[in-house]
Amino acid sequence: QVQLVESGGGLVQAGGSLRLSCAASGSIRSINTMDWYRQGPEKQRELVARITGGGTRIYADSVKGRFTISRDAARNTVYLQMNSLKPEDTAVYYCYSMALTVGSSGYQSYWGQGTQVTVSS
Repeated sequence: QVQLVESGGGLVQAGGSLRLSCAASGSIRSINTMDWYRQGPEKQRELVARITGGGTRIYADSVKGRFTISRDAARNTVYLQMNSLKPEDTAVYYCYSMALTVGSSGYQSYWGQGTQVTVSS
């Protein structure tokens, strides 16, 4: 099993910045992608940013140029630096990972519990 623990959410004014962290722990053999998703009020969960094991980064159009995803492979941790925040960025942000664990034969999906980000206007 893999546990994903997010931190860094909070309340910030429009134009401000926050940095989210997500640490993966457990009997991990390998991690493929580590992603950030978000789900705003009465909205579907959407992919915000992805970083692959090879370092490829993908961003939602709505956050390009404002958010940066990075990864510390040695610590199995992924970060999301969010700058120039807007009220429409308000959401619960979830960490997601595809990981291979000891004793398993394939990669499985894991989700964190989510962290609230609120941007006031």
